[in-house]
Amino acid sequence: VEERTELYKAERDRADRLNFMLLPRPVVKSLKETGLVEPELFEEVTIYFSDIVGFTTLCKYSTPMEVVDMLNDIYKNFDHILDHHDVYKVETIGDAYMVVSGLPKRNGNRHAVDISMMALDILSFMGSFELRHLPGLPVWIRIGIHSGPCAAGVVGIKMPRYCLFGDTVNTASRMESTGLPLRIHVNGSTINILKRTDCQFQYEERGETYLK
Repeated sequence: VEERTELYKAERDRADRLNFMLLPRPVVKSLKETGLVEPELFEEVTIYFSDIVGFTTLCKYSTPMEVVDMLNDIYKNFDHILDHHDVYKVETIGDAYMVVSGLPKRNGNRHAVDISMMALDILSFMGSFELRHLPGLPVWIRIGIHSGPCAAGVVGIKMPRYCLFGDTVNTASRMESTGLPLRIHVNGSTINILKRTDCQFQYEERGETYLK
């Protein structure tokens, strides 16, 4: 009986570790205890989007397997960087990478600081990254950051996802798509939060730009 119990505990721990990689820890706990997760409104979070500049062109000179390996090499390293910051990886959509801070665990003004520090670390990593199948070819990314309110909750039963909704998500995505290569395009809402903290960042005004 003791041996069976130990095997059960080991299997349960493995399942928990896998669940914690797919969903935030409080969400997994709620699903286990009650079978549901109530959607929640968050007054202020910071959202990060990035994508690879010229991804379509890179794909043209790559086999399908090389494309998968390329994204896996890049995003595995991004995932390791996330471990050093209080952030949650929402998802990857093709070559786009989405991260949030400030939910499901609220963290004061830290969400803007952690996302900004994470973005700097990611940009630093990309400066030394080299494709295995196209060595010597630089890979550039665009980064967009925006802060504001959003709703979040679990969507679906099979392969459930913890999804974010609201204009803050859309604006963060637009900040990325209208940004410049190798730059972190930050909206004024995020900068206002950063200025309320002790962390010092250098900013450069880009001027007005059109956002849909």
